[in-house]
Amino acid sequence: MIDPFAKRHVTFCHGVPLGGIGAGSIGRSFRGEFQRWQLFPVICEEKPVLANQFSVFVSRPSGEKYSSVLCPRKPVIIKQNPVSGIESWDWNINGNSSTYHALYPRAWTVYEEPDPALRIVCRQISPVIPHNYKESSFPVTVFTFTLKNLGNTTADVTLLFTWTNSVGGISEFTGDHFNSKTTRNDGVHAVLLHHKTANERSPVTFAIAAEETEDVHISECPVFVISGAYSSISAKNMWNEVKQHGSFDHLNFAETSAPSEPGSSIGAAIAATVTIPSNAQRIVTFSLAWDCPEVKFPEGKTYYRRYTKFYGTNGDAAADIAHDAIMEHCQWEAQIDDWQRPILEDKRFPEWYPTTLLNELYYLNSGGTIWTDGSLPVHGLVNTGERKFSLDGFNNNLSHKNDIAINILEMFNSVVEQTHSPPASKSAYGVNLLQEGEENIGQFLYLEGIEYQMWNTYDVHFYSSFSLVMLFPKLELSIQRDFAAAVLMHDPSKMKLLYDGQWAPRKVLGAVPHDIGLNDPWFEVNGYNLYNTDRWKDLNPKFVLQIYRDVVATGDKKFAQAVWPAVYIAIAYMDQFDKDGDGMIENEGFPDQTYDTWSVSGVSAYSGGLWVAALQAASALAREVGDKGSEDYFWLKFQKAKSVYENLWNGSYFNYDSSGGSSSLSIQADQLAGQWYARACGLLPIVEEKKSRSALQIVYNHNVMKVHKGGVVR
Repeated sequence: MIDPFAKRHVTFCHGVPLGGIGAGSIGRSFRGEFQRWQLFPVICEEKPVLANQFSVFVSRPSGEKYSSVLCPRKPVIIKQNPVSGIESWDWNINGNSSTYHALYPRAWTVYEEPDPALRIVCRQISPVIPHNYKESSFPVTVFTFTLKNLGNTTADVTLLFTWTNSVGGISEFTGDHFNSKTTRNDGVHAVLLHHKTANERSPVTFAIAAEETEDVHISECPVFVISGAYSSISAKNMWNEVKQHGSFDHLNFAETSAPSEPGSSIGAAIAATVTIPSNAQRIVTFSLAWDCPEVKFPEGKTYYRRYTKFYGTNGDAAADIAHDAIMEHCQWEAQIDDWQRPILEDKRFPEWYPTTLLNELYYLNSGGTIWTDGSLPVHGLVNTGERKFSLDGFNNNLSHKNDIAINILEMFNSVVEQTHSPPASKSAYGVNLLQEGEENIGQFLYLEGIEYQMWNTYDVHFYSSFSLVMLFPKLELSIQRDFAAAVLMHDPSKMKLLYDGQWAPRKVLGAVPHDIGLNDPWFEVNGYNLYNTDRWKDLNPKFVLQIYRDVVATGDKKFAQAVWPAVYIAIAYMDQFDKDGDGMIENEGFPDQTYDTWSVSGVSAYSGGLWVAALQAASALAREVGDKGSEDYFWLKFQKAKSVYENLWNGSYFNYDSSGGSSSLSIQADQLAGQWYARACGLLPIVEEKKSRSALQIVYNHNVMKVHKGGVVR
């Protein structure tokens, strides 16, 4: 879950990351460094690989010459190679005459250096396009350079793109890596870097590519030595070749390099050369793609990524992906612009809001995201049928039963006992809930945090899921199907709780899991083991609310029908927490909700409000699927619970809980979470508007303005 003893290298200067969604991520700082490598599940190599750079060489008839890496950071001299490594390159810009702009999934860097008479604008474009489930899955980024010659003389310019055969960390030194060059149609030249991964990780191939046009000449250096013993041109000599000749045309290379030796590091380069008349501009286009088709998890299961639906699973598609990106990126940009422009031009928003709204979407890429092709694992389906999927003993845990809940549970138990289920049925494998004619667009995972490693943590997906349901609703429904399947899943295997050392079942039927797992997602849920989340009070209500929200947002009736049994059972499961039969659940004196360092007892503003809203949502969903009896039943429960919830009102806000303890009068900022979601779903408010406004004003006065007067601590 989290390793408090692991030492992490923390990077800063973060910018817009590279690539689409769920195919791995490479970060890029606003200074130009390529860092934060996330190509494998839960692995994040933070340190930049400093040989990965764009560089510029300028020569004018007057004799003026400029050359520099386009990054204001010179690497520390490596003692073993003090004269032949990348520290010998020209690191001549300091960043004072450069500007960075970010608007995810694009970024712009404007360089007024090293030649002040040559303006260089690098536009970085990744294919994250709302409602697009093809190109948005591609592991590729395009870099388009617009070169504007502001001088009075012609400028001969070479842009250089260098790349290390590395997946971050020390991987470049493990040996047996090799490079090769290739040419595709449409004037696209590419160099492939074939990386042999260690520790049984999936192999990776990178492609760096550039487009040759009438104005732009492309040349390649398929291999150069960054450090160590290897028979090829050194990084220093490679640099000087471009500096002297403006291209690699004077060099001869084999199509494929020899494998690297352990301890050595190799890279590749591609150069674009162009002549720009005075007061003219030219455009040069590069791309970076990677092909890592398999996703391997620690417990042994392997899945294919979504993009392999379009490029195959052989791991030989990097050059094709890089080529297609160069050919299609203008269309991608037009679609991105159509999406973002109305938001940016909406005068109802403060100036900071649209850019923040869009840039926070970076986590769709760099949140460790994985997007599979939706198939069962290609390796590792061993012993998945050993867990008992049953309701045995479940009914006895319900303190307050109702006939409808018992009937549906008994019918479900009967069906389970009569069915010999395939392995996927004993998992949170929501693809099984797809109805006839519905497209399987794959399954989606993202981490709660890079250091806090659990997939699809549901109590906080409650907050972040709005971006998915609005931009990629099919991915959102895929996640919800997985959790609906998890509700119907029973895993009695024991897990030890960190809170009290007790052993608890991993996941009981009817409970919404905290997360979809870590080492074996979908098949072993609940990577979280601090508390027994089967007794948390917010997860099941959040499931019901999100399901109804998604039905309202998408209008998908087939989805509603498919998940309705899970919604019903999730509500029925919560009856055990209504100790006095008044329709309202009670918290049990420990942190039994998402704020897992805050104990809660009795009726609470947070969990109680979510429960009230969830009952109304369950009634509305029953109406959608034509279950009149359930619609009426849940409506009556909603009315009862709403009445009890009103007792928390103290005249200004809703008390933290009803226990009368030292924290009962605390002002919880999230006390109106249920009210918020009810409004978002188009449901009736669960509290009066005047009470809602009063509570929000109290929160603002106390939780915001009384902390450094609402300012930022510096």
